[in-house]
Amino acid sequence: MERADDPLGERTGGATTVHANGRNAFSFAAANLSDEERTRFAIGNSFFRRNWVEAPASTALRDGLGPHFIARSCGGCHVQDGRGAPPDFRRGLAPEQPVALLMRLSVPGLADPHGGVRPELVYGDQFNNAAVQGVRPEGRVTLRWEPLRGRFADGTAYTLQKPVYGFADLAYGAMADDVMMSPRIAPQLIGVGLLEAIAEADIRRNAAEQAAAGGPIKGQVNQVWDAMAQQTRVGRFGWKANVATIAHQTAGAFRGDMGITSSLFPDEACSPAQVDCLAAPRGAKGQGVEIDDKTLADVVFYQSTLAPPARRRAADVQVLRGQALFHKAQCAACHRPSYVTAEGPFPSLSSPALKGQRIWPYTDLLLHDMGAALADGRPDFQANGRQWKTPPLWGIGLIKEVNGHTRLLHDGRANGVLEAVLWHGGEAEAAKKQLLQMKRAERTALVRFVESL
Repeated sequence: MERADDPLGERTGGATTVHANGRNAFSFAAANLSDEERTRFAIGNSFFRRNWVEAPASTALRDGLGPHFIARSCGGCHVQDGRGAPPDFRRGLAPEQPVALLMRLSVPGLADPHGGVRPELVYGDQFNNAAVQGVRPEGRVTLRWEPLRGRFADGTAYTLQKPVYGFADLAYGAMADDVMMSPRIAPQLIGVGLLEAIAEADIRRNAAEQAAAGGPIKGQVNQVWDAMAQQTRVGRFGWKANVATIAHQTAGAFRGDMGITSSLFPDEACSPAQVDCLAAPRGAKGQGVEIDDKTLADVVFYQSTLAPPARRRAADVQVLRGQALFHKAQCAACHRPSYVTAEGPFPSLSSPALKGQRIWPYTDLLLHDMGAALADGRPDFQANGRQWKTPPLWGIGLIKEVNGHTRLLHDGRANGVLEAVLWHGGEAEAAKKQLLQMKRAERTALVRFVESL
């Protein structure tokens, strides 16, 4: 078990922590893996990064892409195991279609007794803007920006950019009038296995303690159906905590993002109206699912053992001042700093090295009402249209080095930490108001602290 004498949380992942920066900072294996586990990590990495190809193909282990998709590999969205960004729709440039930003779709009502969403009748639960030969892409995503201007108490002006999404060139006719859509950016993957190893009791305790505190912050657990466990579990992945395990998340992404079927999701995502999609060739020579259980398990293992990098400049005077301001503004009420991990739900898909680690992810893994400005209006299991899961903060300061940008929040609308806080509302309105009252030096210190995590 990792030692407890780490008061500044410099070893973000306990004994799994790596000391890394630069473009590959999110791509290292947990530091305490065995040699055998490192070999498995490398195998999973190869299937995570390499492109899948259209069927039929001579590459039997990697064929079956599509018929509809948004990326050709896991790494196409999670570049360098990092965070995506919204497409560049600036004036004068050709409209770039999103890859690391997907659009969730649904209509009111429940799809099944497990409590999941009801997919849009023609376009399903996810919009796909790419397709294999002989199949029409579902259409194009459109995006424009509306400026929202404000001032801090010291008179400093700021401008936020509100994204307005839509669809064009729909290949299979109009969507339902009551369609609900929600943009979702691909997050960085460091430490997801450690998050999966947080005990469900700890997550429930977070909700109970917030409810007992009597203030505006009252997080909620999302109870979701897990295809791997075949039971309802506490949600902890996805922007609305709508997925409970890495295995379910990974198999769902293979099917939804790349059109790769598995034993967990064996059917292609073609609606009855998409005749060309239904007629397209299947991978694995049409004899079964397109990614076998062993390969899927290796990809899950790879993700679960990606190490969080150590904190940087944790003892810096400015960083320590920002840490005090972070706690004073009650940010830590939702961004809970630390846990000790238990054993994950599927030991064969992770590593015993993840168990018993003192970790510092800065999240409560709960749903919170974040106000009207961030609301997507789309429920997901027990999450309502104003709720979002508290994202972990570890690694935020390295996103620019890894991915070349600083886009944050569920759709990348915030350019940096300060803008992300300014978008907060609802349960976090009081914290945002404290930020608005801060002087420039205090705001800088707060950002420096978050970027040190």
